[in-house]
Amino acid sequence: MALYLTEQDVGRLLDMDAAMRAVESSLVHRAAGSALNQPRQRLTAGPDTHVNTMMAADGDLGVMGFKTYTLAGGVYRFFVLLSDSRSGDLLAIVEANRLGQLRTGAASGVAAKFMARAESSRVAVIGSGFQARAQLEAVCKARDISHASVYSRSEANRSAYAGEMTEYLGVPVTPAESARRAVEGADVVITITSSRAPVLMGEWLEAGMHVTAAGGADPYVSELDAAVVERADIVVVDDREQAKIEAGELMMPASRGLFLWDHAVELHDVVGGDVSGRGRAEDVTLFKSLGMALWDIAAAKSVYDRAAAEGVGRRM
Repeated sequence: MALYLTEQDVGRLLDMDAAMRAVESSLVHRAAGSALNQPRQRLTAGPDTHVNTMMAADGDLGVMGFKTYTLAGGVYRFFVLLSDSRSGDLLAIVEANRLGQLRTGAASGVAAKFMARAESSRVAVIGSGFQARAQLEAVCKARDISHASVYSRSEANRSAYAGEMTEYLGVPVTPAESARRAVEGADVVITITSSRAPVLMGEWLEAGMHVTAAGGADPYVSELDAAVVERADIVVVDDREQAKIEAGELMMPASRGLFLWDHAVELHDVVGGDVSGRGRAEDVTLFKSLGMALWDIAAAKSVYDRAAAEGVGRRM
């Protein structure tokens, strides 16, 4: 019988350390050829009504499955269905809002581990919403961060984020009066917004910075201006085929001949050691994150294993 695991169960059973281990391991498996990922498919079911699916399989973990999420009545609902890849048996149905937050942040942490300078100590976050919290936490796990700054359009929101994350992480987080001020002096810059227009400009970047753009997943949306992409010495994506249809930050420059898709490296090649995530200390590195079902099933497997061991969840 399959387990049904709620958001509360996931919150109890999965933390950032486990999520980062799951994401990194899944990328190692993909680099070795034992894991597969299929880009997201989207269906518009009606006015403001959407259903999306993402599928993956990890032979080393012995699981396969998919994430589905819907938007209806202004509400998103996320689920991962996890199956045994040997028997085909359904192992679990996992409510996946918190899981998605953690695995998205975890991927940015893994990217920072392999792409940011080892001595990185200052982070700038542009965005202060639900996803922004896991982004900062993960980078603090990957590097010895001593200070962070945050900017978002709402002064109240960025101040609340700064206070909350300072207390949670034990790292001073200060609100900035502008995105440019937040970025000044940063080693790692994270954009995690819902903006349809660029929030980070290439002219603000300094030698050695690592940038993660994790907000947009739309061909007509870009959190970065084209100069950020032009300045990057290495551009890494989670999945090249998905990036070609969803990463507006790269699609728009590519359409103008400012970026070549052949120059995009996939994160699993960096984690697997086939490509270096940073050639020189002064390089500017860029990771464009869209999200992969492979990360979802790896995180769900971590949750499932703990749930089965601890007797958590409802049998169906």
